[in-house]
Amino acid sequence: MDLNQLWFVLVAVLYAGFFFLEGFDFGVGMLLPVLGRNDPERRALLNAIGPHWDANEVWLITAGGATFAAFPQWYATMFSGFYPLLFLLLLALIARGAAFEFRGRRPGATWRGVWDSAIWIGSLLPALIFGVLFADLLRGVPINGQMIYTGDLMTPVNLYSLVSGLALVSIFLLHGANFLALKLEDELGERARAAARRLWPVALLLVLVFLAFTFFFSDLFGRLGYASILLPAGMIAGMVLIRYFLGRKRDGWAFVFGGLTILLTAANFFAALYPRVMVSSLGPDFSLTIYTAAASDYSLRVITIVALVFIPVVAVYQAWSYWVFRKRIKADPERLVY
Repeated sequence: MDLNQLWFVLVAVLYAGFFFLEGFDFGVGMLLPVLGRNDPERRALLNAIGPHWDANEVWLITAGGATFAAFPQWYATMFSGFYPLLFLLLLALIARGAAFEFRGRRPGATWRGVWDSAIWIGSLLPALIFGVLFADLLRGVPINGQMIYTGDLMTPVNLYSLVSGLALVSIFLLHGANFLALKLEDELGERARAAARRLWPVALLLVLVFLAFTFFFSDLFGRLGYASILLPAGMIAGMVLIRYFLGRKRDGWAFVFGGLTILLTAANFFAALYPRVMVSSLGPDFSLTIYTAAASDYSLRVITIVALVFIPVVAVYQAWSYWVFRKRIKADPERLVY
């Protein structure tokens, strides 16, 4: 494995880790107005992710930084082409982060309602936008021989990308409900478990439609042959196992297989993309690859050393934080922070 391949794998791992960790954060945020019937219950939901949400977003920052450092032409073409959607994504994440910090500064219902809206909108939009953008990377967008995006504002919006966005939203909702069932006590935990059972058939349907569209709108099968069905089969098996453990109230295992489904979804995308990083709809010769979009060999060697030092440190620290805040949460105003 050369450094170009190594960094493609590292970028894939960083995005997969972000989707796994921030996926349940987004799911909880989207479920906030549904499961939280009063202020203490909404506070309990926020306390479930309060110690983790900002650390989870570090994975996105690291993935973006790794893309910039290892594949600068990919970063440049992607960010110039998808600038409006990425700007909207940034605004949603900023509003969501501010809401966590400012919601509890005043007790008024109107004040907290505004920030609650910022949280669920700031969770819904990123999930939808990520699904749209990654589908477009695989399906293809107009990129010319100079590696310049030539599409317009509406180019990223198409049937396949919208289906991908809705499928990712549904998976994150299910992942968030499983996480809340694992973290919350009493009636609120039961409510989260019931929500997961209701969300499961919707998520399964959208995942199946997304997989069918992926075979139709991309060259996945043509490039990988029958091996291309392995990861999608794993995704479907993961969804089935989620329902199996939900029915037996094994919240931990339901969460694990929800996370596994997300990881397999990311693996399916990057396996279909490799060795490309961005597909051109104008012709295969114009697609960006891990070689044409990469930084110099010297740059790759330097950032590899840095990554080998710091990524394990961050991973160990985050695992420790989850262990520290592992206890279940009760909707008791006296014990809540957010």
